[in-house]
Amino acid sequence: MAEDDGLRARKKRETRQLISDVATALFIERGFDAVTIAEIAEMANVSKVTVFNYFPRKEDLFFDREQEMRDVACNALARRARGQSPLTVLCDLARELVDGEHPFAKFTDGVSQFWSTVEASPALRARAREMRDEFEADLAAMLADAAGARKDDPAARILAGGVLTGWILAYAEALRRQRRGDAEPKVRATFFKRLERALAIVRNGTKGTPYG
Repeated sequence: MAEDDGLRARKKRETRQLISDVATALFIERGFDAVTIAEIAEMANVSKVTVFNYFPRKEDLFFDREQEMRDVACNALARRARGQSPLTVLCDLARELVDGEHPFAKFTDGVSQFWSTVEASPALRARAREMRDEFEADLAAMLADAAGARKDDPAARILAGGVLTGWILAYAEALRRQRRGDAEPKVRATFFKRLERALAIVRNGTKGTPYG
C-alpha cells in the first residue's frame, strides 16, 4: 500500500510538472494572454479539469514555484544558529541562492524571457504584485516567530517590506545589466552590491531590536 501511495504521489508530481512545463513554454513563445487553458491541456495530453485540479488559476501555471520560495525562507530561518539575527540569516540566504544559481536568484536569457513575459501581461503583473504582498505578510510572520515577537509585530512587517523591496530593486538592476550584455560575474556583483546596500539600510533600522 505504501508503495502504491508513493507511486501515485510521484505520478501526480510528474503530471503537475509536465503541465507547468508545457504552459510556460507556450506562454514565453506566444505571450501569456494569447494562450488558452484548452491549448495547454491538449499539448499536455490531459483534460482542462486536470489542469485546474493542479492549478486553480491560469496565473498559477506560470508562477508555479511560489510556495517553494516561502519554504526556502522559512527553512533558513528555522535553521539559524543561536544568537544569529534573522536579518543575517536572510543576507546569507541571498548569497547562498545566487552562488548556487538557484532558479530564484540567477540571471540568464531564460530568466530574462520569463520576466519579459510577466512585463507584457497585465494579468501576470497583477498576480506578481499579489504574490509580493502575500509573501511580505508571510515573511513578517516568520521573522516575528524567529525573533520571539508577536506574530503581528509591526516592526516585523516593516522589516519584511524592506528586505523584499531591496531584493526586488537589486534583482531588477542585475537583470537590466544582463539584458544589455554584461558578463555574468559582473551581473552577480551588481546584484550583491545593490542588495547589500539596501539591507545595510534595513539593518540600521533594526538596531536595538530582536531582528538586527
